[in-house]
Amino acid sequence: MAPDVEAPLLAASSKPATASLPRRNKYPFFCAVLASMTSVLMGYNVAVTSGAQIFMAEDLGVSDAQIEVLSGAINIYSLVGALLAGWTSDRLGRRLTIVLTNGFFLAGPLVMSLAGGYAALMAGRFVAGIGVGYALVIAPVYAAEISPASSRGLLSSLPEIFINGGVMLSYVSNFAFSGLPVHLSWRLMFAAGVVPTVFLAAGVLTMPESPRWLAMKGRRGEARVVLDRTSDTPAEAEQRLQEIEDVVAAAGSVAGNGNGGGGAWKEVATKPGVRRVLAIVLTLQFFQQASGIDSVVLYGPRVLAAAGVASNTLLLGLNVVFGVAKASSILVAMALTDRVGRRPLLLASTGGMTASLLALGSVFAAFGGARDDAAVAAGAAVAVVVAFVCAFSVGIGPLAWVYSSEILPLRLRGQGAGVGTAMNRVVSGVVTMTFISLYGAITMAGAFYLYAAIAAASFVFIYACLPETRGRSLEDMEELFHTK
Repeated sequence: MAPDVEAPLLAASSKPATASLPRRNKYPFFCAVLASMTSVLMGYNVAVTSGAQIFMAEDLGVSDAQIEVLSGAINIYSLVGALLAGWTSDRLGRRLTIVLTNGFFLAGPLVMSLAGGYAALMAGRFVAGIGVGYALVIAPVYAAEISPASSRGLLSSLPEIFINGGVMLSYVSNFAFSGLPVHLSWRLMFAAGVVPTVFLAAGVLTMPESPRWLAMKGRRGEARVVLDRTSDTPAEAEQRLQEIEDVVAAAGSVAGNGNGGGGAWKEVATKPGVRRVLAIVLTLQFFQQASGIDSVVLYGPRVLAAAGVASNTLLLGLNVVFGVAKASSILVAMALTDRVGRRPLLLASTGGMTASLLALGSVFAAFGGARDDAAVAAGAAVAVVVAFVCAFSVGIGPLAWVYSSEILPLRLRGQGAGVGTAMNRVVSGVVTMTFISLYGAITMAGAFYLYAAIAAASFVFIYACLPETRGRSLEDMEELFHTK
């Protein structure tokens, strides 16, 4: 299998990232940042239960089993948003879909902050979950479609960067409100995510629509105006427009009339190249979550408590450290993805994750419940968890979304991204809804050894099956993967 992979890899890497070095256009950066701000709310809403669960359990009397379901259910609920996002974005446009996403992030946390029982908490979690699914699909798609090839890797990484910024802010919120009365602290943790949604929705309306969506709808003049504003040079704008029109023309009525989702999916059955791309997207999204990142993101305090950290304040403070490490590592990926390439970062990431998960499992296996060595075990666990989240965030965390967005053909991009996101959320939901039960059954050490084996399998998959895509236009991917 290796020779078949190396051939496209060499073809991709032999093509220079840029023929020359013109001054980069800053406007697409502004657009991608604004669109990706929705991802801050997504990260915040997913991770805020990490610390809030401590106080919800005390205030409302929710059990460990209920916490496990509440924490993971948002990922399952997000399937609704993920599967609708492709359809919605293909009809309403990328921009209005982002506005709709902010509406879900306003309503969901508001319901949770006012909840008087477990049922209301689950209802608010359901609404927020729909927003999560929408955000995971639409932000990367918009960033990829608005960006010139010279900065697409950087700008497509922004949603993941902002997700991690939201995770970090949720940990800060947990820590900041932890000193308040129990009945008030967790409510303010959820309510803090409500206010920004209105301002973000208004800001998104100032952005241009995706030029690729405009071209799909036959609005060539508007697409050309947007491309002129978001390309590095006029010649590049013309080239991007021509490439988009070629793809739209090749798709014919399937993509041109806005009603061709079913026709696009028929290609999965008839074209091996399209099947290969979809299989890569689904497998990459599976491995991103199956390696256990959410066991740390949502249960970090529990993991550290098992390692010997006893103080709630210290647990929440160390959670902030994890959030800072995770968000900071994304910046490394952002800086290197268009210079080093996707493939080297993905391999380094999954290799580092495998090593750190093996080390974390060994910490729990070696120290177990020994209280005499609690300080040593806690210190080692903190160091290894930081290494794990850094390894994840420097590669497969952001690049699973970047790679998926850029290899899907235009006519299948919105819906294909939705299916990939659905896979991501299902696996995340399984991990988060089973973690407490898993370590109860096979010990904390066994759980992390299992995640290490999955991370090792992801390294093999990336090495064998993923060619380099750095420097290629989105339409050029159709040549690389034979999806025309």
